[in-house]
Amino acid sequence: MSLEIIPITGIGDVTAGDDLAELITKAAPWLADDDVLVVTSKIVSKAEGRLVEVPADGPEREEARQRVLASETARVVARRGPTTIVQTHHGFVMAAAGIDASNVDKTHLVLLPADPDASARKIRDDLRKRGLDVAIVVSDTMGRAWRNGLTDVALGAAGIEAFRDHRGEIDPYGNELTLTQMAVIDELAAAAELVKGKSDRVPVAVVRGLPRTGAGSGARELVRDTAGDMFSLGTAEARAAGLRDAALLATTPDDEAAVRRVLALDAANTGTLRLTPAGPAPADLIRLGAEAHRVRAVLAATGLTSTADADDEGVTITVGGPA
Repeated sequence: MSLEIIPITGIGDVTAGDDLAELITKAAPWLADDDVLVVTSKIVSKAEGRLVEVPADGPEREEARQRVLASETARVVARRGPTTIVQTHHGFVMAAAGIDASNVDKTHLVLLPADPDASARKIRDDLRKRGLDVAIVVSDTMGRAWRNGLTDVALGAAGIEAFRDHRGEIDPYGNELTLTQMAVIDELAAAAELVKGKSDRVPVAVVRGLPRTGAGSGARELVRDTAGDMFSLGTAEARAAGLRDAALLATTPDDEAAVRRVLALDAANTGTLRLTPAGPAPADLIRLGAEAHRVRAVLAATGLTSTADADDEGVTITVGGPA
């Protein structure tokens, strides 16, 4: 098998309401059945009107961008400096929820398509009405955990299987393959980016020569569910989970009940907690110190600050606001 990757030039600027199938076929009348079209998500978003108006500059622009980021975020995975990694409502884990300010005027931000698989199906259906039976991959740029650099990946797909599944096959040494599933549509997205570039105004590329074995059910298959994700917790979530586990470690039933009452506090609660020893023995005082530390750990796990002040009769823990 050999593949050919062909850029489609001349599509021009895309605006809300544009018919992408029409633009693509006008720019590439040479398209053929069984081609795979890799379409940059940005022009899909523009055609679907997935743009948000923001100030062109100044602190107001950053404030608006943060509001948009919050609206597109299902959960924050990690933050470091100006970079925020989030999980979007689609399930994608990516920087800044895929919000993009490039290749668009300065008064707008481009959001990801609301449903990239549905977008891919619509483009495919519109091309089929024009007599073309092709597959569609909607792509966008992502970073990867543990590796530097960016690459394009598939956000949506139609008319093509997301995976090539080698499980059950026998390798040349007689070993049965049990885990190998190749993310074909991600590989196609990355390959197509080589001819599209980031500033060359080539938003669509054609991959020709790839045998297609089925229609597939979209790129959503590539999103790993929580049950199968060994690294699903973000940094803040992992820290909070560790603090909770530490607070509940080797507790008596009475201790655990007290800790769980503290866990029930929400970030709006402030005030004081008073802990007193069960008796005058040294062991009681040692246990009081351990309980005070446990309570402060669980407060930290719930995002609350605290201070502890000891006196002859016990420990007063002052609960502050969010950390």
